[in-house]
Amino acid sequence: MSDSSLLVEIEQGVATLCFNRPDAKNAMNTPMRNALHDAVVRIRADRSVRAVVLRGAGSDFCSGGDLRGMEVASAQAGRERIDDLHGWVSLLLDLDRPVIAAVDGVCYGAGFSFALAADFVIASTRARFCMPFMKVGLVPDCGAFYTLPRVVGLARARDLVFTAREIDAREAQTIGAVLEVVEPSQLHARAAQLAMSLAGASPVAFGLAKRALNQSLGSDLRTMLEIEAAAQGIAFTTDYHREAVKRFREKAAPLFRWPVLEA
Repeated sequence: MSDSSLLVEIEQGVATLCFNRPDAKNAMNTPMRNALHDAVVRIRADRSVRAVVLRGAGSDFCSGGDLRGMEVASAQAGRERIDDLHGWVSLLLDLDRPVIAAVDGVCYGAGFSFALAADFVIASTRARFCMPFMKVGLVPDCGAFYTLPRVVGLARARDLVFTAREIDAREAQTIGAVLEVVEPSQLHARAAQLAMSLAGASPVAFGLAKRALNQSLGSDLRTMLEIEAAAQGIAFTTDYHREAVKRFREKAAPLFRWPVLEA
């Protein structure tokens, strides 16, 4: 499941996808795009994978698409190029397991889009986020028109897209794009800690909750109440729920616990 531009490791139910072009700040080229597609498809089919971590090799997350390979001959060719990305981006957004992005250094363009596709973003204090598309006469891609307004709100999305300005990790946390900010030396250990914790959650309940939340902003109250009732009906019947209730009654250690961030 590994390619030289994308390293994939699976350990204790956690799949780590590592962008591996550190000399180019992990800019996405065609081999990396293809490897990402294959990895997401395989992870989706592998039920032993309970959580996913996205990270970059070296000191950067991902600087976006590699401009050296972006020349297209026509509008149709450009559209097809982006459509090819949308297949695996949709699979990642809809993946019924937790996805954590561990962001260090540069998180630009498509790299920012990848982080927005995650359920949780953990950033180092030196992380920098930017939607730089306006600087090169392009528009955001890799799902950012869907994810960015939902994560930070429409007004802040306009700010980030139209100005193409860079923000640091603390501002990204303030506007809701980042969950936690940690020192660079703690970043990957913290992301792995969260992934291991989330891997212990009910896979059924997590998948149902994620799908419901993904639909919530585009649905009405009646639709969401129906989804909620159907999902809860399924969750009630799981062995995980029965075991969790049993442990609660016996005052035993819970199956799932969110790890506290050490000061």
